[in-house]
Amino acid sequence: MRESSMPPLRRHRTRKAVARGSGLPASLQAVHLNAAGIDIGSAEHYVAVPEDRDPQPVRRFACFTADLERLAEWLEQCGIDTVAMESTGVYWIPLFQILETRGFEVKLVNARHVKTVPGRKSDVQDCQWLQQLHTFGLLAGSFRPDDQTCVLRSYLRQRDTLIRDCAAHIQRMQKALTQMNIHLHQVLSDITGATGMRILRAILAGERDPVQLAAMKDPRVRSSREQIAKALHGDYRAEHLFALQQSLELHDTYRKMIAECDGHIAHCLAGFDARVDLAEHPLGPPKHGHRTPRGNAVGFDLRAHLYRIAGVDFTRIDGFDALTVQTILSEVGLDPSRFPSEKHFASWLALCPDNRVTGGVVKHTKSRKVISRVATALRRAAQSAANSRSALGGFYRRLRARLGPAKAITATAHKLARIFYRMWKYREPYHPISLAHYETKYRERTLASLRKRAAALGFELVQSPAVSGVVS
Repeated sequence: MRESSMPPLRRHRTRKAVARGSGLPASLQAVHLNAAGIDIGSAEHYVAVPEDRDPQPVRRFACFTADLERLAEWLEQCGIDTVAMESTGVYWIPLFQILETRGFEVKLVNARHVKTVPGRKSDVQDCQWLQQLHTFGLLAGSFRPDDQTCVLRSYLRQRDTLIRDCAAHIQRMQKALTQMNIHLHQVLSDITGATGMRILRAILAGERDPVQLAAMKDPRVRSSREQIAKALHGDYRAEHLFALQQSLELHDTYRKMIAECDGHIAHCLAGFDARVDLAEHPLGPPKHGHRTPRGNAVGFDLRAHLYRIAGVDFTRIDGFDALTVQTILSEVGLDPSRFPSEKHFASWLALCPDNRVTGGVVKHTKSRKVISRVATALRRAAQSAANSRSALGGFYRRLRARLGPAKAITATAHKLARIFYRMWKYREPYHPISLAHYETKYRERTLASLRKRAAALGFELVQSPAVSGVVS
């Protein structure tokens, strides 16, 4: 439905009335004189412009592409150059892209920051309130990387969706095997590996002899043929074989789709400008070159692509692999200027304490709960580095003993975020600290603190001559 054919909007309060209801002081200085506010909906959008730009400063537009184009044209006619929009879900994306293409400065506002205003009961007042706040420069837009990075991010998010859907069919394959009392998962670490897939396809082809099936074992499998043959004795019922066959076919389909997605990701990465010449500054060997690729690894040299476009090898960081770096860069992009310091970056990720102080008393310091793919990737990297013989591993284990695993993972992820930021901003190579050096420095700091506390109480801390390294 076009805006002209929609029923007229009900009488709405003027901007001065909205200001009186919100408690905004009249002395605020207007920062964006050509600002508009948009309240995004699933079926229609409400748009407010300054009252002196149009006889009807608040209009309603449908969500069809033609109506979005008309919305942009109306904003141009009203002399608008910056827009603030509030939305939930993904309804904002088409309008955001159209307005950004036409040269508007667009800010996507977190609905959580503007929802607790009393007296606003309609979408009309919502868009007026957004327009007024944006006029006075009181709104901060959500972070969104450049368009090229957004394209890469879309491919990677689609790949993650395909991997999750594929995992569901692996679980259904496992369920069908369990119903037939085939315990393949107890003798193989991964039933979708080379040995597992050969055995499953042979079973669906009609092979039932456990000895013949066990002979398909890869030499690297630790379980013996006798153990595998014993696990393959089962009740091969037709209905469970049918479920296994369909799940295997869907698994193969999803693996094919993931491979196609990898091709698009490789093509997208090839379009990024190179920040380092691989011929002059070749990429060194991987930190963990002995490890076999994971089942969800991409089918091309992802690490080389990331090094070429970022100018630094992030996989040198403990706990980071190419997939982790790919996830982080696809979410934050290659331009660190949106975050003035590593403190701003950690705050955006909600990996730092959220101090709530009331009346001079700290109520709580828990970190905020946000949904962030970057923070999740950093937490997984922190968990990977937990048992490593590195300084980060020692840091995690020390905090885990004192604060517990959850807080230790968050603190280690915060440290990884700061390391990533410095490499991201200054393109500095990562120089890890050895575990021995970290433990030595920690012991020195502990002794210095103990000496200071002892001196404050009138005592002197001396080292016991009997046992080296023990203080009394």
